[in-house]
Amino acid sequence: MPATKREMIAQLQKELLLLQGFKPPAANAVQIGLGPVETAFPNAVFPTGAIHEFISDAAEGVAATGGFVAGLLAPLMQQGNVCLWISASRTLFPPALKAFGVSPDQVLFIDLAREKDVLWVMEEALKCEGLAAVVGEIKEIDLTASRRLQLAAEQSRVTGLILRYQPRRLSTIACVARWKITPLASEPGNGMPGVGFPRWQVALLKVRNGQPGVWQLEWSAGRFLSVTPHRIAPPVAEIRKIG
Repeated sequence: MPATKREMIAQLQKELLLLQGFKPPAANAVQIGLGPVETAFPNAVFPTGAIHEFISDAAEGVAATGGFVAGLLAPLMQQGNVCLWISASRTLFPPALKAFGVSPDQVLFIDLAREKDVLWVMEEALKCEGLAAVVGEIKEIDLTASRRLQLAAEQSRVTGLILRYQPRRLSTIACVARWKITPLASEPGNGMPGVGFPRWQVALLKVRNGQPGVWQLEWSAGRFLSVTPHRIAPPVAEIRKIG
């Protein structure tokens, strides 16, 4: 494709993103540091002030998602702001957050009896501009409830992360991205025996105005590092699931 035609297409894409409310990143925008994964998003920037959905099918996926989400929280909380973690059945071990650069005393855990209460508290928390992020463990959520969360996040610019374990169905909800994090075998470094750094297969199943894909990442030296530099096409079965 000629360079002029590529430039025209790129300019049209930028204009379409502006019309759809995606502004160019500000100079002080939070840098999450996801490497090649960030190219999947509009303007190649991880969307903050929005709702992200994480799907897990098995217990090991829940553990992997918790670690990956902790890595996302670290840069969001770098200004000293606190995070709320809301759940009706929390399994996260708070001291483990330190391995991903998050101080447990900066996370306020709210454990509730019913998922309906989790939704209400999460919506109210997302309206508080002083928070860095709000994490909610919710198995089921419908389009109407997700729209309320997304609207609250857009107004306060607080990032919301929904963690869903074995939802009954994956219907469309108002999130900017749907993720699926699965664990990968680690590799010991420098030929030494033992367990290596955490590794994940990171699948973006849905990205609003972006490109889905699958990557392999590792948490090392306090940041995400790419294990495979190229994008992998998401499985057809996963695409069909999200419609």
